[in-house]
Amino acid sequence: MITSLQNSQVKNIIKLNQKAKVRKDQGLFIAEGRKMFLEAPLSWIDKVYVAESMEEDSEVMEKASKTSWETVADSVFRQMSDTQTPQGVLTVLRKPAYRIEDIVEKENPMIVVLEDLQDPGNAGTIFRTAEGAGVDGVFLTKTCVDITNPKVIRATMGSVYRMPFVYVEDVVSLKEKLQGRGIRFFAAHLQGKNAYHEESYQKGTAFLIGNEGKGLTEQAAEAADCLIRIPMCGQLESLNAAMAAGILMYEAARQRRG
Repeated sequence: MITSLQNSQVKNIIKLNQKAKVRKDQGLFIAEGRKMFLEAPLSWIDKVYVAESMEEDSEVMEKASKTSWETVADSVFRQMSDTQTPQGVLTVLRKPAYRIEDIVEKENPMIVVLEDLQDPGNAGTIFRTAEGAGVDGVFLTKTCVDITNPKVIRATMGSVYRMPFVYVEDVVSLKEKLQGRGIRFFAAHLQGKNAYHEESYQKGTAFLIGNEGKGLTEQAAEAADCLIRIPMCGQLESLNAAMAAGILMYEAARQRRG
């Protein structure tokens, strides 16, 4: 059992929680909580840390026994955790490596492209909603929040394990890479001529979602094949990025169900 905060593994967990560079260098990230552990693919798991008070949980211990694991004193576990109320299981996972092909290989894919999205909660919620709507994968520009950030991982509620994602230079270069695949780029934009539900998303579709405060860059908006708008009542100009993305993804899902 790990009983000291000076333990090198404990120190490394704290660094992985706090620093994107450490996560990148080690190719690892942390997922906290019982649900995140039980849903984690075994092939991703590097190591599991179980708080001593959690050792009575037979479901957790059964899965832990199939991988590398260690017990941690409750007082030490609290310090290792990134959350206010730790759930007693902390999983260290290997970061997956997806290719563009993994996302667009099937016919008429539906994809989401995030440009300079900064809020961890928004990013995680978009992943979760994307899974629910049947999206094939998410592209993120390199200026977006780090998907392995603990707050993003928590907000995905496990969808990060099932939603392929690839970081790209920018929207324009991604569009060039996807040329000839029959994927139309739609951007939610104040200048959109048609309301979002007036377009068809039954063929290959990419939804562009911009930064929370500034929206899409001019270059990204110009790269879109079609500008669409989400009609607003009241004096609102725009919706929260995750909410807007959810509306578009679910409209596409509705159309595809026929």
